[in-house]
Amino acid sequence: MGKQRKSEAYPYSSGGWGSLKAVATILAQEKVALKDSTVLLRQNKPDGFMCVSCSWAKPADPHTFEFCESGAKATAWDTTTKRVTHDFFQVHTVSELLSWHDHDLEEAGRLTEPLRHDATTDRYVPVSWQEAFDDIGRELNAMDPEQVVFYTSGRASLETSYMLQLFARMYGMNNLPDSSNMCHESTSVGLKEAIGVGVGTITLDDFEKTDLMFFFGQNVGTNSPRMLHPLQDARKRGVPIITFNPLREPGLISFSNPQSVAQMLTPRETQISTQYHQVRIGGDTAVLVGLCKAVITADDAAAAGGAPRLLDEAFIGEHTHGFEDFARYVRQTEWADIEQVSGLTRVDIERAADEYTKANAVIIHYGMGLTQHRMGVQNVRMLCNFLMLRGNIGKPGAGPSPVRGHSNVQGQRTVGITEKPELAPLDKLAQQFSFEPPRKKGMNIVETFEAMVKGGVTGVVNLGGNLVRSVPDRFQTEPAWSRVRLIVNVATKLNRSHLVHGAVSYILPCLSRIEIDRQAGGEQAVSMEDSTGCMHGSRGVTEPASPDARSEPFIVAGIAKATLLNRSTVDWDAWRDDYSRVRAAIAETYPEIFHDFEARMWTPGGFPRPLPARERKWQTASGKAEFIVPSALGEDPDMMEREPGALRLMTLRTDSQFNTTIYNLDDRFRGIKGTRMVVLMNRADMASHSLQEGEEVTLQTIADDGIDRRVEGLRIVPYDIPLGCIAGYYPECNPLLPLWHYAKESKVPAGKSIPVRIAARAA
Repeated sequence: MGKQRKSEAYPYSSGGWGSLKAVATILAQEKVALKDSTVLLRQNKPDGFMCVSCSWAKPADPHTFEFCESGAKATAWDTTTKRVTHDFFQVHTVSELLSWHDHDLEEAGRLTEPLRHDATTDRYVPVSWQEAFDDIGRELNAMDPEQVVFYTSGRASLETSYMLQLFARMYGMNNLPDSSNMCHESTSVGLKEAIGVGVGTITLDDFEKTDLMFFFGQNVGTNSPRMLHPLQDARKRGVPIITFNPLREPGLISFSNPQSVAQMLTPRETQISTQYHQVRIGGDTAVLVGLCKAVITADDAAAAGGAPRLLDEAFIGEHTHGFEDFARYVRQTEWADIEQVSGLTRVDIERAADEYTKANAVIIHYGMGLTQHRMGVQNVRMLCNFLMLRGNIGKPGAGPSPVRGHSNVQGQRTVGITEKPELAPLDKLAQQFSFEPPRKKGMNIVETFEAMVKGGVTGVVNLGGNLVRSVPDRFQTEPAWSRVRLIVNVATKLNRSHLVHGAVSYILPCLSRIEIDRQAGGEQAVSMEDSTGCMHGSRGVTEPASPDARSEPFIVAGIAKATLLNRSTVDWDAWRDDYSRVRAAIAETYPEIFHDFEARMWTPGGFPRPLPARERKWQTASGKAEFIVPSALGEDPDMMEREPGALRLMTLRTDSQFNTTIYNLDDRFRGIKGTRMVVLMNRADMASHSLQEGEEVTLQTIADDGIDRRVEGLRIVPYDIPLGCIAGYYPECNPLLPLWHYAKESKVPAGKSIPVRIAARAA
């Protein structure tokens, strides 16, 4: 296939001078001094700190600049010289701050001291740490534990996460929702059912051994740009990369390496995708069925003609279950149906399948474009079906590769952050700490806010993140959040979740992972797990933003001690002072993964967790990898979308954003400046709806539950996106996503496929 054309909005490759300029801009914006900017040289290094943004793998032999544009922005955001002191709240009331833009709240700077909301003055006022801990403990002890929720964002370390889950269970509940519930829970469920482990099976070494890669619904240029380095190396070896994504994204088209003199000083760049197919939103299962149909049809022809088989018969026979039922379904599915749902032609799907049949080792990378759908779990299972046809799981250079977001979102699950008691080692914890853990299933994110809307949540401990902005159905959930009695926010910067306060609300400022963590036992280090299942140590390198900020382990220990009192066998003070004691406890709970934890945590490239599926050992009900027969080719909508003119909306992020953190209002790759209130729309759809570029419109959710969900003041931007599909930014479009519109098995909010109607602003 010829060289891919650039995005209509951004006619350049990702990386390059645009990336360098963006890094320089964020350093200046946050007033990071030149001497402090050298902290970037310690980022993702074995003797430094692990990036606070994405969880992509860290190589054993790092580049000099082992950070990407997104990671540099995250570091600058945390090392800013701007501060929010108690004087800030003397000038600004909470009611006033509620009118500020999300960007402006975080841009105000780092939080410096513990604060409690004062209803009389409508301001946050300083309190001592011990006063905060004691009051929070009293409040928690007056509540039914089953109505209290401990939320964890993906930035919390392994040590913090382990402490929090143990505290929660000693307190008496399993209400431990986390950011996985909103993104890759479909992976955790789907891969577990298919291959017996809920995480991907590849490591960085597999990039050197693969001879074909696929991408589904993952924008590497903005979500995990460091991944472009091994992709570039693979392309130089001639490895094809086939992309299925609704939008044409520059990061998946071409890349100019900022560390390459040749690519910076010449027009030279690396073509990333050798095929790029713009699948219709919600058409991923149809594409995967089409790919499987093409392979199975070609194999049937080979068998009939006495030619070499294309399926890996030995692998299928020895290692899988359910193939015949799946093959029967595929043979019976009509190409016309596949084309209609996917939005792609049979020719294009067969062209991609042809590359697959030629390859010996295949990796499939995917992101939330696959998981945040009603059929998100089925999408993941279908991806495994496709890989299993040719034995592409459990061998070098092959396997599923879910690209996670937050830097330890996978690791916190590994050490017990889960609302599902069957996934936590409760018997081991009971023996280890002499208590009886609760066995009742806890609440995930959707269930938490469903209960909150009904008045069934009385307390929230929010460890990082900005839940009020990140969850669906904002006009229903935000008022419910304000009715919660106790809200405790542990954070580095101010956000809207702090301002939509309860009767008793605290903001507790924590250290960033980048900062030196000094405790009574000396300078401390923490650890985390990357997307490939490797564990890394991390040591802070900069001075704390404030002498009154405390580490996350310190804060969890303080609240736990004040709440549990003499009900706990844990010496929380000892754990607070010396995190090696926490790691020793982790190793005792999970000896197969964390044996010799203290010695191995500084291994260059990290040490891998054992994953049976990598060795073709399948911890499934049948003891084999499981094929699935899909229940439907396309989305299984729980909302009405068949009215004339209905559109399918997907939410997305910009290159100047990490989750709900917005560094600025521009989207360089999509050619948008100074605003996030836009709708990306196909020009043909614009014409059919009689809309003009720049026209102001309203989106309204198509649902029949009697709730009017709409977002006004959006402006039309023409974009290369399939017919019938539109895109808008997260979290601005969250009010359009009903809380009940989620993946059927995992309850991941289905933010990548929301049926909406569009209307021009009334004259």
